[in-house]
Amino acid sequence: MGVADQEDEEYHEYVRSALPALRRLAYVLSQDGHRADDLVQSALVKLYLRWDRARTATNRDSYARTVLIRVFLSERRTGWARRVVLVDHLPESMVTGPDPAATLALRAALATLPAKQRATLVLRYYADLSVDETAEALGCPANTVKSHTARGLAALRRLLPDESYPTETRSGR
Repeated sequence: MGVADQEDEEYHEYVRSALPALRRLAYVLSQDGHRADDLVQSALVKLYLRWDRARTATNRDSYARTVLIRVFLSERRTGWARRVVLVDHLPESMVTGPDPAATLALRAALATLPAKQRATLVLRYYADLSVDETAEALGCPANTVKSHTARGLAALRRLLPDESYPTETRSGR
């Protein structure tokens, strides 16, 4: 087996293990299963093309997550989402959790946020990344992450006034 074959096998093994988490993250960002699949596919192509760099990264999951977020943000900048409308409303889906109605309301409100605010909130509170980890994934300063977090949470509070949210954001994480 040659070096290229070993690298390909290593890539395939990594994708098999990381695919479920990448797809969940893409779904939370895009709010659509088909778009999530497209985002993950685009991210995996980019990851494969940069596998020599990714395979030596100290945290491959972080590297892959960053690629996925950048694919999502790039798509939002190109205007594809404004030109193509796949559905006129969010689909009804099975949601496991304490309150399915609140989860759907939160997802619908999250979908109304600008792409960077949405990506910031998803990374901070869904992927449970710190401010610095989120800044690295988004390629921006930590203060920008804090600003996007504050604005995004304020927008969600306006859109969902009946929900109870933490009064403070995490400062160290």
